[in-house]
Amino acid sequence: MSTRRPERHYLVGLDLAGRQVVVVGGGTVAQRRLPRLLDAGAEVTVVAPEVTPAVEAMATAGELRWTARSYEDGDLAAAWYVIACTDDPATNEAVGAEAQRRQVFCVRADHGPSGSAVTPAVGEHDGLVVGVLAGGQPRRSAAVRTALVEALQAGLVEDSAEP
Repeated sequence: MSTRRPERHYLVGLDLAGRQVVVVGGGTVAQRRLPRLLDAGAEVTVVAPEVTPAVEAMATAGELRWTARSYEDGDLAAAWYVIACTDDPATNEAVGAEAQRRQVFCVRADHGPSGSAVTPAVGEHDGLVVGVLAGGQPRRSAAVRTALVEALQAGLVEDSAEP
């Protein structure tokens, strides 16, 4: 019998197309999260004094807006969804506090339990999107996600519409 804490998050698919998403921080975590947000059609604003070359290239290409400064209270005014992924816990805490006041879901990349949302480990196969949460254990989530996608690819799991 498992003694692990049950997952407390409600897994949901968000329609972010045309909706404002704010990513506070421009490092490698932001760089990893941005492509899926952009693919979902989100209107993304990155707030960070500095960003990785890949994030800067996305901004230069017009894929997202980059506000080249530190986070300020009020940056989340139009946001539907927020990711706080700076290397400064105090900034991430301030972002989370503003999101809470505005009733906007916020992922805290530095400390998941402090946010109001978490990002699942996501995989895709033939039009299916698989998301896995494992009670705050990201490596376990990623391992299960990978195993599921590999099983789908190998035909070990039936993925037809028929029961």
